[in-house]
Amino acid sequence: MKVYKANIKKYSGSDFSEVHQKAFSLYSQIKKKSKRRAYLRSAYFNKEKVFIDLFWHHLFEKENWRDRVRRMKYFGCAVELIKNSYFEPKSKENPNKSSEILHRFYGTTGEDELFCVQIKEDKKKSQKFLISVFPADGPSDMDK
Repeated sequence: MKVYKANIKKYSGSDFSEVHQKAFSLYSQIKKKSKRRAYLRSAYFNKEKVFIDLFWHHLFEKENWRDRVRRMKYFGCAVELIKNSYFEPKSKENPNKSSEILHRFYGTTGEDELFCVQIKEDKKKSQKFLISVFPADGPSDMDK
């Protein structure tokens, strides 16, 4: 499997407010460019929209604050990967909902840390949503 090499480094910091400020400012910049829902144009999906607002809802469902910070650190890298990566993701049907496909894209940060970006595709509406970004454990994580 090919892995996208991002030029952006993950956000530094260990405090929630410090990392949240950096990640949310990038989200706000993206959101200002659209009238309705914030989205990115994906290179892999032929410049189709990938809506990114669902990521924040999913993130704040997590109860563990450290996990939130850990995921937010990779938000900038995820934005770059979605915009620029042509590498084929690992895709599978959502086991909980047959009308959805889950795509996992893998990339490395500027510091060569492996991370994963998960995008949900709604088959009926043909819409794509950024669900999650997280550090990958390595080759064993790619098989899941």
